[in-house]
Amino acid sequence: HEICRECDFISLHLPLTAQTRHLIGSEELAMMKNNAILINTARGGIVDEDALLDALSSGSIRGAGVDAFVNEPPNDPRWFRLDNVVLGNHAAASTVGAANAMSMMAACNLLDDLGRDEGSTPC
Repeated sequence: HEICRECDFISLHLPLTAQTRHLIGSEELAMMKNNAILINTARGGIVDEDALLDALSSGSIRGAGVDAFVNEPPNDPRWFRLDNVVLGNHAAASTVGAANAMSMMAACNLLDDLGRDEGSTPC
């Protein structure tokens, strides 16, 4: 609660668990400064989306950056009418380099499982 009351920016970086579901809800949003910005790039469900939409619509917080939703893409049209939110698609690893690296790791794992020769080129 101290973080909600004192911070101008709150950025969430934690897994979604039974304990973190709706960690940020209407009570926490009401505690925040009216110039606060909430950033959730962690997991959908950590923030109560209806409560955040209400806070953004009413101006009780300044804004939000969200790229993790319960339903992706978000299916509530209110998200797209707000001018104080930046929406992302939770695809930070979707780059050419990341896709190439994941492909190489998958191929190497397959070769290892198939018993690649000891003297062969390592991945």
